[in-house]
This record gives sequence, C-alpha cells and structure tokens, in this order.
Amino acid sequence: IVGVIDEVGEGVTAWQAGERVGVGYLAGHCGECDFCRRGDFVNCANQHQTGTTVDGGYAEYVVARTSGLVRIPQELDALQAAPLLCAGLTMFKALQETGARPGGLVAIQGIGGLGHLGLQYAAKLGYQVAAIARGTDKQQLAAQLGADHYIDSTADDPGTALLKLGGADAIVATAASGASMSPLIPGLRPGGRMVVVGAGLDPITVSPLDLIFGTRTITGSKTGSPIENEDNLAFSARHGIKPLIETMPLTQAPKAYEHMMSGAARFRVVIDLTA
Repeated sequence: IVGVIDEVGEGVTAWQAGERVGVGYLAGHCGECDFCRRGDFVNCANQHQTGTTVDGGYAEYVVARTSGLVRIPQELDALQAAPLLCAGLTMFKALQETGARPGGLVAIQGIGGLGHLGLQYAAKLGYQVAAIARGTDKQQLAAQLGADHYIDSTADDPGTALLKLGGADAIVATAASGASMSPLIPGLRPGGRMVVVGAGLDPITVSPLDLIFGTRTITGSKTGSPIENEDNLAFSARHGIKPLIETMPLTQAPKAYEHMMSGAARFRVVIDLTA
C-alpha cells in the first residue's frame, strides 16, 4: 500500500501527517515478543499481515502500526513503488541472503511477479545472471531485464545447464513448485546456496549426497523489515528497477483480484485510487 498519512495516533512522534509512506506484506511488528526483543522483526510472533490478518489496501483509508511504515522516496511513482514493497523486498532480501560473491553466477528460477524483479536486482547488484523458466516465450524479456543466460527447463535439465556455466553460486527459487526446484540443487557450486521464496505446497526432494559433497545449503526467506524496505526502495530508485504492472481503478477491485489469481497478469496488478 502507498499513501499519505492522514492522522497519527496518540503518542506517535516519529511520523507526521502528510508524510508519504507505504506498508508491505508485514504490517508491523509488536516490539515485545522474544523475536522482536532479539531484533528479528520479520519473525515477530504477533506480526500483522496486510490483507490477511488486517485489512489491506482495497480501500481509501487504512489503519497501520507505525512499526510497519516505510518512507517512500519522492522520485518513485506510487504505482511502481507498491509492488516493490512486497515482491521487490522479497527478492532484494533473498539475494542478500545468498552470500554470493561479487560477479558470481546467480540463477533466478521463475520469471513471474517475483522473478522479473529478481533479474533486475541481481543484474544491478553486479552478478552474472541466469534466468530459468519453462519454454522460450520469456527469453527475450529475461534478457531485457538483465539476464546473461537463459535456461529452458523443458528442454534441458536446469542443474546440468548451470554446471555447464560453471555452477551457480546461488539460486533464488520463485516458482510455487517444490518439484521444479529439486533439479536445481545439483547445479550449485560447492558452498552454493538455494534460497526459496516461492510458496509451493509440494516438497523439495534432495539427495543427501548433493548437500554433503559440495556443502550446499537450502534455506527459506520470507521478506525484510520496514527499514530494509527503505533500503530496497532507495536502491530501486537509484538503479531504475521497476515492476511490470497492470493498473485498475478501485471500482474494479474484484476484477483485478480475479485477473491476478488467473495467472494471466504481467506481472502485478495495482489498484489506482486516483483513477
């Protein structure tokens, strides 16, 4: 969500009416649970989740915890900034958690709402970038977004293809399918890491030998904190990272939701309350 603070609650001093702010997927940590007390705000035990446990942005006004607010750079358009608060931060944080060396090969699996941003971030962070997707229909787009290599997982085994490129220092898996992630693991270089952000329900299958001989790692990543989101937005504004979006007015919110759930959106649907 991106908007302007209309009013602040009693005792709020760090935020003022009129400030342009946003709220991501995580809508504010409690600051009191064990995780918050240790500085792990993403895993707060009492975290609000936008549009899930608290009302989201399908409205003209929203009430938000100050702990979930993100300042929006003036140079970022609100329609472009909104998806960066969620999908953008997810990929920005996941790439940081790979620990990949500068100039190393980083593979982005899945060229959708997450992956199309991941390609841009990885390229701007200075990695050699491989895009992995089914078919060749997204090959040209992947190149435009910063991919140096394209792997069609329907034509080649993606793990083998990565090894032919020297092996991936890191893989960020965005497709919501554990089965599609399993073949990627042997494509990691020794010490490589696969970070999973695609929320699939089926399991990832891995041979213990692929983990032991090569000391490879598989880990999950959810998102980042509000202050990390400000880092993300600043980086995006500086390097021209933008989501590919479709916009609809608030009056067509149900249609927008159906379009998103159909998988036909390219790649995020944003509701424009000014339309």
